[in-house]
Amino acid sequence: MENSGYLRLKWARDHMGVSQKIRERFLKEKPLKGIKIAMALHVEAKTGIFALLLKEGGADVRLASCNPLSSDDSVVESLKNDYNMKVFARKGETEKEYYENIEKTIDEIPDIIIDDGGDLTNLVSSKPEIVKNLMGGNEETTTGVVRLKAMERAGALKFPMFDVNDAQMKHLFDNRYGSGQSALDGFMNATNILIAGKHVIVAGYGWVGKGVAMRLKGMGADVTVTEVDPVKAIEAVMDGFNVDTINHAIRNADIAFTATGMKNVISYDDMLAAKKGIILGNVGHFNNEIAVDDLNRRSLGKTQVRNMVTEYRLENGNTVNVISDGRLLNLASGQGHPVEIMDLSFSLQALTAEYIAKNHEKLQNRVYPVPEEIDRQVAEIELNVLNIKIDRLTDEQLKYMDSYTEGT
Repeated sequence: MENSGYLRLKWARDHMGVSQKIRERFLKEKPLKGIKIAMALHVEAKTGIFALLLKEGGADVRLASCNPLSSDDSVVESLKNDYNMKVFARKGETEKEYYENIEKTIDEIPDIIIDDGGDLTNLVSSKPEIVKNLMGGNEETTTGVVRLKAMERAGALKFPMFDVNDAQMKHLFDNRYGSGQSALDGFMNATNILIAGKHVIVAGYGWVGKGVAMRLKGMGADVTVTEVDPVKAIEAVMDGFNVDTINHAIRNADIAFTATGMKNVISYDDMLAAKKGIILGNVGHFNNEIAVDDLNRRSLGKTQVRNMVTEYRLENGNTVNVISDGRLLNLASGQGHPVEIMDLSFSLQALTAEYIAKNHEKLQNRVYPVPEEIDRQVAEIELNVLNIKIDRLTDEQLKYMDSYTEGT
C-alpha cells in the first residue's frame, strides 16, 4: 500500500480521542517548548502519534525502539519523511544496532527521557553530563519499573522518574485489556492455531497475566496459571483457573505464555519435560522469560517452520516451538495493543512529561507515582470521548465522608 505508514498514523490518530483533546491544548499552549525529549518505545503507529503530540507541544523529540523486533518500518519512514521526526529504528535490529540507536537519542543532551523497559534509563545513568541536565523521566512498563525500584533501593537512581505503569489508567486497561487482546492477536498471527480446546499455561497472574488468561478462557482454552505469589495463586483459583507448578503443568500443555518480568520462567529442563510440539510465547518485556539462550546452546538443531516460529529439537527427542525468538510476541508477531488502549497510556505519558517540565525543580532522585490528578484527568477525558455520564457526590455525601459521628 502506497505510503502505508502515513495511513497507519492517520488511523491511529483518528481513534486516539484522549490524545486529540490534549493535542488541542498543546498546540495552543506549547507547554514543552524548548524541551528536548529522548524516547525508547515500541516504534509503531500509536507511539508515532504520541511522539507527534509531544512535538506539537513544543518538544524536540528523538525516538528509538525499546525492542529490536517491534518497530514498524513503514511508520518509521513516515515519521521521518512526512513529519520530519528524528527516529532511529528498524524492525529486526541486531543487538549492536539496537543499542547504537538508543545512544543516538541522547546525541543532543535531553531534558526528559521516556522509557519502556529501562535500557535508555540505564544508558543515561552512565552519562554524568546528561544526568546533571536531566529534569526527569517516565517509565512505561512493569519490567522497567522493577529495574527503577531496584536502582532506587541501591542508591543508584540519579534523577527523578515517574512510574507510569502503576497509574490506574495504565495498568487496569493497558496491562489487562491491551495485553489480553494483543497477545492472542500476535499468537494467532504467528501460528494460525486454534485456541479452543487447547491446554494453555499462563505463567504469571499480574495484570498482564490476568488479561491473557481471561481472553484465552473466553476463546475456549483450558487455562492453567503458574505463580510464585500465594495470594495471586489463590486469586487465579477464585477466578476459575487451574493452578499448578510450571514443570508439572507443562507436561500436558499445548501452549504456554510467559507474563512475569522474570528470567528463565520456562527453563530448558521444563522444555525437556514439556509435551512434544508445545508452542511457547512471551508477553513480558525481555526475551529471557523463555530460556532461548539455553535452547540455542543445547538443542540439537532448529528450523524456522513459519515466519515467526522456530522449532527446536532437543536431545530427548522432544520438540518445542518458540514464537519470535521469545521476544514480546504481541508486537514482534502482531500489531501491539489496541489503539484506544495506548491512547490512555500515552496520554498519561504526555501529561506526566508536562508535569516534569513544570515541576522538575521540586523533584528528588526517586521513583514517583503519576500524580492522582493526572490519572483522573485522563479518566475524565475518556468518559467525555465515550459520551458517558457518571454521578457526582452531593454536598451532603461529601460532608458524610468527612464525618465520624453519624452511624446506624
